[in-house]
Amino acid sequence: MPNVDVESLARELESASQRGEMVSTLPSSRPGFDLNSAYDVESRLKHWRVASGHNSVGRKVGYANKAMWRILKLETLVWGHMYDNTVHQEDGNSGKLAIPHPRSLKVEPEIVFGLKQPLTSDTADAQAALASVDWLALGFEIIDCPFPEWRFQPSDFVASYGLHAALVIGQHMPVDSNMIPKLVDELGQCKVRMFKNGEYVEEGSAKNCLRSPALCLGELGRAVMRRFPAEALAAGEIVSSGTLTAGHATQAGDDWRCDVEGLSLPSLTLRLV
Repeated sequence: MPNVDVESLARELESASQRGEMVSTLPSSRPGFDLNSAYDVESRLKHWRVASGHNSVGRKVGYANKAMWRILKLETLVWGHMYDNTVHQEDGNSGKLAIPHPRSLKVEPEIVFGLKQPLTSDTADAQAALASVDWLALGFEIIDCPFPEWRFQPSDFVASYGLHAALVIGQHMPVDSNMIPKLVDELGQCKVRMFKNGEYVEEGSAKNCLRSPALCLGELGRAVMRRFPAEALAAGEIVSSGTLTAGHATQAGDDWRCDVEGLSLPSLTLRLV
């Protein structure tokens, strides 16, 4: 099998990101490029970003819909790193955000977790995953696709920062051990409603994330341990657990609001500028 020039491909993708340019040739179209190659590219991109002064603060999930695994021949979900200059914590529940060098933006509502201890257990159990959680919150992830017509494979997704452009996090809900049984139920049943410029767009369900964002968190912990045993989810990391609705196209000037039902989190609003 041909060797993939990870260094060259990482530089190509980073250059396109910095210039706001599309990438016409999919990494997955290159001989020998697979998920292993993609994570090598993502690791190189992470190394450069940290070297430039922006530390990794957590990870975002991709392909949290199990129905897609069979179609795309995935064994589990995939992920990418997030950084201190892409993750934004709002003091209240209303924020403004500018995306530098945008290409093709979408917004996704997600449940976000903050970890208080490493998630190292080889399990996808919701209760065990929540035992490692310090807080949870509602968030908007802004994703930016460099590939024409949003057509790509999971390996392309991983190699391009997981399409991650930004994460805006709302008010935290502290999690203690007494709350966990109730949260297991609520996280499996809660719903969200998305509004764009005051108009209703879509209702989404936590069931879109492996039946629960808590299960998605557990599956991420397990998947990371299997692929990178030395890089387990750590205390202090932030995890964006996968979108609860379809991703919706967005641009500067859009106002978004997400309302939550079945979980004690306030609405989150965001204006792109």
